[in-house]
Amino acid sequence: MPFGWKPTAIIFAFIMVVFAGTVLNSAEANAAPVDLPKISVEMGQEGEPQKVVGTIKILFMLTILTLAPTILITMTPFTRIVIVFFFLRQAMGTQQTPPNTVLIALALFLTFFIMKPALTTINDEALQPYMNEELSQEEAIELAQIPLKTFMLSQTRENDLALFFNISDTPKPETRKDVPFYIVLPSYVISELKTAFQIGFLIYLPFLILDMVIASVLMAMGMMMLPPIIISLPFKIMLFVLIDGWNLVVGSLVKSFHGGG
Repeated sequence: MPFGWKPTAIIFAFIMVVFAGTVLNSAEANAAPVDLPKISVEMGQEGEPQKVVGTIKILFMLTILTLAPTILITMTPFTRIVIVFFFLRQAMGTQQTPPNTVLIALALFLTFFIMKPALTTINDEALQPYMNEELSQEEAIELAQIPLKTFMLSQTRENDLALFFNISDTPKPETRKDVPFYIVLPSYVISELKTAFQIGFLIYLPFLILDMVIASVLMAMGMMMLPPIIISLPFKIMLFVLIDGWNLVVGSLVKSFHGGG
């Protein structure tokens, strides 16, 4: 630190300490007494079964909230979208640009955008009637499964469904609507993985061709010690910008869900 800045920094630090102390003293002086709730956990005999059932329901809801990120990843378009984005970044060779936070946030927003019809149906037919005490919890869960199940089945391949039917020795139903939810979920996940890798392969091809062209040109010029990625990276970024790549990638991803798997 230059000599001229050291006294200024010391004074500034001292002022901040004094200011913080003044604020804390003032807060302690003006603070009103607050009644804090008492929380206790008791173990013993319960004579009313309804209280036990209510406690179990609360534990069940807390478990569901803990598994919410997993549910979001496995039962929504998030898996396909985020895998394609990471394939795109790897193909362009931009290392950590865009950063993971940006890609995951964009994947989340697109997930909510694609799932809006299903979420609206769940809210109108299951959540709101349950909040208004028009449906029981079991009925609300059954109704909430229908839009999710319909969406996942529209993106699931027949051979993936057949795989889990054969593994579980479950008899095949007459219609797709009668497929059990525990079969739909893993079938949907592996279908999404396959679709994401197919899209990633198609995205990778033009960038791979550009890398090969740049490497051939460098070898022809005798610049074998120069890494091709250094030269091809600006060209790949320029190509991606000129063709409005984000518009094409995001638009194709959203249309792939509207058009089925």
